[in-house]
Amino acid sequence: MARWFRVLLACGLLLLLGQAAQAATRGGTMTYARYADSLFLDPVLNDANVDIWILTNLYDTLLQPSPDGKGVVPGLAADYQVSADGLTLTLKLRPGIKFSDGAPITPEDVKWSLDRARNPKNGIWNFTLVSLDSIETKGADTVVLHLKHPDPTLAAALATFNSAILPQKPFEASPGATDEEKAKVFAEHPIGSGPFMFESWQRGTELVIARNPHYWQMGEDGKALPYLDKVRFPVIPDDATRILKLQAGEVDGAEFIPYARVGELRNDPNLDMILFPSTRVTLLGMNIRPTLKNGAKNVLADVKVRQALNYAVDKSALIKIVTFDVGAPTVSFMSSATPMVLDNGPAYPYDVEKAKALLQEAGIAPGTELSTIQLAGSADETAILSTIQQMWGQVGIKLNIEQLDNATRTARYRDADFQMRVSPWTDDINDPSEITSYFAYYPLIQSLHGGFEDKRINELFEKSQQEMDKEKRAGMYKEIQEIYMQAAPIIFLYQSGYPVALRKNVKGFVQIPLGNNIFSGAYLEK
Repeated sequence: MARWFRVLLACGLLLLLGQAAQAATRGGTMTYARYADSLFLDPVLNDANVDIWILTNLYDTLLQPSPDGKGVVPGLAADYQVSADGLTLTLKLRPGIKFSDGAPITPEDVKWSLDRARNPKNGIWNFTLVSLDSIETKGADTVVLHLKHPDPTLAAALATFNSAILPQKPFEASPGATDEEKAKVFAEHPIGSGPFMFESWQRGTELVIARNPHYWQMGEDGKALPYLDKVRFPVIPDDATRILKLQAGEVDGAEFIPYARVGELRNDPNLDMILFPSTRVTLLGMNIRPTLKNGAKNVLADVKVRQALNYAVDKSALIKIVTFDVGAPTVSFMSSATPMVLDNGPAYPYDVEKAKALLQEAGIAPGTELSTIQLAGSADETAILSTIQQMWGQVGIKLNIEQLDNATRTARYRDADFQMRVSPWTDDINDPSEITSYFAYYPLIQSLHGGFEDKRINELFEKSQQEMDKEKRAGMYKEIQEIYMQAAPIIFLYQSGYPVALRKNVKGFVQIPLGNNIFSGAYLEK
């Protein structure tokens, strides 16, 4: 793990310990400003952080990520046991657990939820549960998972958002002929198992969640969490406006603070400017198909062009300009905090002459134009792309930037209607399988919707999902990362913490290294 991340993690843990030592107060509404609205509040048919970081407050899982993001702890299941042959996992549910409408959470709800989550027809996240062969319920509190083969990632998968437990009867009673149609109706007024429950949603304006009176987890005062009565999530896409409202006391917290403002907000006596430890990497994703959606020839199909563009980015200068030295260069497509990362130093060190030579070998004429889509209103993306635009200008590449709102940008990305895109990534699972399945394993989402495919990577990834020997598995991921680095289907940029600013009276809020926003322990100090 990079020294920068070790220091950040230590600081984050000290912060959490300091907050835990204070006496929590109950009640009140916390207002947390978001850069973009949620899209769809269903945990199975989803893969967007704007949804996931809300979903984890509305829906609970059998196991939960540990606070440091490196393991799992009990959730709705108080205990679990793996058989000696690794083919059976038995979970005991907590006594008396309920959904937000007061209905009991039963083994049948668990079986139905996991069967739905592992259904190959339901979204893309079923890959995390592909090892499940069948699910058995026993009595009032036991669920037995029978596996096709031992799975080194299953415990982590059961602590991931798509494995959330939903109530079977209300979901199936929702209008619709298909699972997706029912999900769209149910997700408009969802019933969950998490610390908060859905209250209201004005799309594009504000989402409100309220305290779930039936939640199982206890606070430090011996009463059920959460401490807050409600959390309001106003949508404020413009970074500057979000910060102004925070400084004026109109909101209690704000996410995705531009790194250019971190130093200033650290000096504001009314605020706590926090960089939470993370698995966050920022990159420039590339569509490497020979032909773009508009029919134009795509020069990014040539590996020499992709390598040249990587060499033409001065990561140290970019980090200084964009993050004000808060970030660190990436060493792989994985973060330095992801298990089994291959760290041979910063990816593609800055080398203008090598970049020019590669472009010449590829027959790329000076003045060649490339395009990228950008999130409108994002100061960080503006800084990233304007800086890269200048750097690539030195090797004869002209970068055109198209600004889009988040919903349009996401739709274009999923439809592969882009040439490049700034892509922040955060692990949701404490295992390299998730990021690898998204970035490098073609069958899932065609490698970040960019079209990169390597048959050897596909083969290695599939084997790694069944390999219980840690050393052998690490060897597979080493080879995957080496192949990926050479193929350069992304522009490797930097890794960084989660920049969150809070009013001084906000205590107990945590964003764990896997990205989850945890409001269950948050409170407003009186």
